[in-house]
Amino acid sequence: MRKIKIFLSTKHLQNLIYTLLSSGTLILTACDADTTWGHINQTDDASQSNQYCQAFKEPFWYDICAIDEKMLLAPSHHQNHGQHGQKDTKQQAEQQAQNLSLRLFWRQADDNTDKNAKPLFTFSALKQQLSANKQLLFASNAGMYNHEFAPIGYTVIDGKQILSLNLNEGEGNFHLMPNGVFWWNDDGFHIDTSEQMQRQLKAGVKPKFATQSGPMLVIDGAMHPKFTADSTSKKIRNGIGISEDGKIKLVHSRVPVNFYEFALLFQTQLNCKNALFLDGGIASALYAPELKINDKKNMGVMIGLIESKFD
Repeated sequence: MRKIKIFLSTKHLQNLIYTLLSSGTLILTACDADTTWGHINQTDDASQSNQYCQAFKEPFWYDICAIDEKMLLAPSHHQNHGQHGQKDTKQQAEQQAQNLSLRLFWRQADDNTDKNAKPLFTFSALKQQLSANKQLLFASNAGMYNHEFAPIGYTVIDGKQILSLNLNEGEGNFHLMPNGVFWWNDDGFHIDTSEQMQRQLKAGVKPKFATQSGPMLVIDGAMHPKFTADSTSKKIRNGIGISEDGKIKLVHSRVPVNFYEFALLFQTQLNCKNALFLDGGIASALYAPELKINDKKNMGVMIGLIESKFD
């Protein structure tokens, strides 16, 4: 049998390998797998110096985009440790918080409550809608949506409620209870079960942004009780978690995985006390220019990290 050596230097070729693996056209044998993955990881210098997004092959092939919440919050909402250079650190944090923002996007209008405005649908449309001084650093689909690309769960954009909290029972992943909400305001970022969210809303909490989806992957450090290691339901999946050290971690699997495998990644390797499934299959999408990834799918609400540049 003739051996064919494959040398990869770009993410475009990595995407080709993933496509072949997913379809079963390409199968890696035990003796060749490590060598092939070694070539896959041989990317150019630009991808090795990623600031926000990285690709990993263990425990399965996935991409992760992460941002420390301290880079998104004003210094008054987090502690600066130590005395030396504290003033400079505070000024740097203030500048960083002004420059970076995590936001939700949906309609082709400044007012997302305008029912006459169409959804953005794609990352390209989102980029075109941004003002000239703003850059999209990474993005993905947010919570689940219906056939009209409208959210099916609790959604808040710029402090305006688009859809109320969905506590209905039903079929599908969204209703695999407990489901949950990723939300944030000027006080911080949170992932809570929908029941916890309901209690907080009754107590007067005002989210600036919120997206509901399901199921929860990790709840207070424990895996969702309905996940099983031997599940044969494997799909491309993406989700979001908040680690113990305050990093927001957006993960997109490149290979089909079951819920147990996906949740275990957040629970053990990414050290996320709480994590939420966003969507899977054809509905999961990622924009990560550092990894040369730009999925051209239509989707509903999107979540994106924006950098604003000031003169």
